[in-house]
Amino acid sequence: MSNLNGGCLCGAIRYSISTSPTELRACHCRDCQKASGAHGAVVTIVPRDKLKLEKGTPKTFKGKAASGRTLFRYFCGDCGSPLWSHRENTPEMLALRAGTLDDTDNMKITAHIWTRSARPWSYIDPKATQHAGQPEGPPAPTK
Repeated sequence: MSNLNGGCLCGAIRYSISTSPTELRACHCRDCQKASGAHGAVVTIVPRDKLKLEKGTPKTFKGKAASGRTLFRYFCGDCGSPLWSHRENTPEMLALRAGTLDDTDNMKITAHIWTRSARPWSYIDPKATQHAGQPEGPPAPTK
């Protein structure tokens, strides 16, 4: 397995992950909409110990998510690109923003969460798993 690389828009933050994520989860909650300035976030779940920061230091924003859980969001302090997040109670699992990966050609959105908050212009693939809110339990880690 080779590392996947990624980073922010301006290049101040670069990272690698030593895992092969194959599925993506689209979150349509209002917080992800605000943080992205778009329909929400598309993430892949990565064990924290599989992410290596290669360059830079992200800034952190701590806030309450729509689920009521405390969420830590990491972003570039220079260009503002959102990078990853984690729940306070599961810091070992990161929700990595898929758009920050350099190569996502083999990935597909397989689940949509917080669909009750989705904007009317958001496309939700009817073949993908859908959850009106937060699904029970943390998502399964990628291997």
